[in-house]
Parts: sequence; C-alpha cells; structure tokens
Amino acid sequence: MKVSDLLASRRESWRELEMLCSRLEGRGVWSDAASVGRFSALYRAACADLALADAYQLPPATIEYLHRVVGRAHNQLYRSRRLRFGTWARRLLVDVPRQLYRDGALRLAFFLFWGMFLLSMWLAYTVPNFAQQLLDEDTMQQLNERFSTAPRSQGTPMQGAMAGFYIFNNIGIGLRCFAFGLAFGVAGLFIMLFNASFLGAVFGYMASTPQRGNFLEFVTAHGPFELTAIVFSAAAGMRLGFALVDTGGLTRSASLRRAAQETMPTMGAAMILFALAALIEAFLSPSDAPYGIKAAAAVVSAALLAFYVLVLGRPWRA
Repeated sequence: MKVSDLLASRRESWRELEMLCSRLEGRGVWSDAASVGRFSALYRAACADLALADAYQLPPATIEYLHRVVGRAHNQLYRSRRLRFGTWARRLLVDVPRQLYRDGALRLAFFLFWGMFLLSMWLAYTVPNFAQQLLDEDTMQQLNERFSTAPRSQGTPMQGAMAGFYIFNNIGIGLRCFAFGLAFGVAGLFIMLFNASFLGAVFGYMASTPQRGNFLEFVTAHGPFELTAIVFSAAAGMRLGFALVDTGGLTRSASLRRAAQETMPTMGAAMILFALAALIEAFLSPSDAPYGIKAAAAVVSAALLAFYVLVLGRPWRA
C-alpha cells in the first residue's frame, strides 16, 4: 500500500480526534477513563501519520491539516490546569481536614508533644534546678533580660524585619522535624520531644520568675499556631519514617512515595501555621495592645484549629 493510500485510510481517525478536541475545548473535562485512553491512542497515531506525511512529502494541505490536528490534541493532552476555586475550596475545606483527622501519626505526635511539654513545664515550675538541666545559664539569663520589661512595639519597619526572621526560624524548626523523620521516624520523634521538653522548661521556668507576666503577654497570642505547626511537621516526618518500616507490601521507595503524597497536606498546613504565627509574633505579641486582646487571639486561633481538624475533618456523612 502506498503511503498516500495509507494516510487516506486514516482520515476517519483524524476526524474522530478533531471531534474529541472540540468536545474538550467546549467542556474542559474528561468524561471517563476510556475516553482518555482513546484520545491518547488517536493522538499518538496522528503524530506518526504526520511524520510519514512529512517524510514522504505529501501535499502541503495534508501536512498542514495534520499539523493543526496534532497541535490541538497536544494542547488538550498537556494543557495547563485552570484555577478552579470550587475544586480548591473542596480540597482545603473537605479533603485536607479529613486527611488530618484520620492521620494516626498526627494523633500520636499530638499526644506525645503535649504530654512532654506539660510534664516538662510542671517539673521546671515545681522541681528546683530541673530547668537548669535543660536550659543553660546563658539561655536563662537572656530570658530574664528580654522579659524584664513589658513587650512594646518597635515600629513597623522593625516588625516587618522580625516577621521575616520568625518565618525563617520557625519554618527551619518544622523542616528539621520533618526531615529527621526519614530516619525510620525515630530521629523525628526525638527532635519533636526535645523541642517539647525545651519549650516546656522555658514556660515552667519563666512562670516561676518575677518576669512571668511579661513572658505570658508576649507568647500567648502566637503560641497555638506555632506549637501546633511543630506537631504537624513532626507528624509528617514520622509518617515518612514509618512508611520505610511498614511498607504494606510495596517496595520501600514506592511506600515512601505514597507516604510523601499523603503527608503534603499536613506539611502544607504546618507551613501556613508557621507563617501565621510569625506574623502574630512580629506585630501583635510585642505590641502595646491589652493582654485581653492577645488572649482573645490565642483563644480564636485554638478554636479555629479545633474547628478545622475536628469539625471539618470529621466524616459526618458516609
């Protein structure tokens, strides 16, 4: 069979590919998996037909027509995704909260972090010299000097610079908790417990000093977001590490890839919380606002977190 006759017999496939392109250009979504498979097969065949037509120097009209068909199909197969607010709203308000709600690693990290935090805070407040075992003398002296006076606003330019510093520092803590989780979850768990015991010792020690009022006035507003973000980061890292231990019958690399996809919402939520905590820490925590406003910000932050994970995340319907 001549190449021209072969290409002529392919015209029905080209027309079918054109019809599918027109349908996708108007509707913008795939109807089912079978349509996707058929479209891909027709696209590959049209590419091969174009190569033959070009190689054997068929009439320019045929080559131009195939160029147009292949170009339309290429744009539909590799098109960029539009920003669909309905899809993103469902993702952020339904899918992510439900994934957080049923994440066993997140529950484990939550109870371990807050258990260690509260235990360390109580020991630092009630047991003499306990804080000195976790906090060195320089750290304790810096805390006493920093909170010897009530927090006061330092001006917008300085607050903006401090916001950038807090974001960089907080996200660094979260990334360490996340990355160390790859060591089969053990190293990430250790980093989280160390941060929990250290922060708990700071809270307990400062509560026993005359500077406790100034300290609480500064840390109250941004505390819920920042501490919760540490828990989220540690949970995401632990999930990666646990995936290397319990692969579910997959290879370790496949199990790790699957866990990485599942932990992205948790880590993304942690980064958002770190950024929000940094903004509050830079602009509200050191401001001259009454303590009642800062306490209200903490209550609202904690309520929003509880609502997002426990209310939106709970599968109310089957």
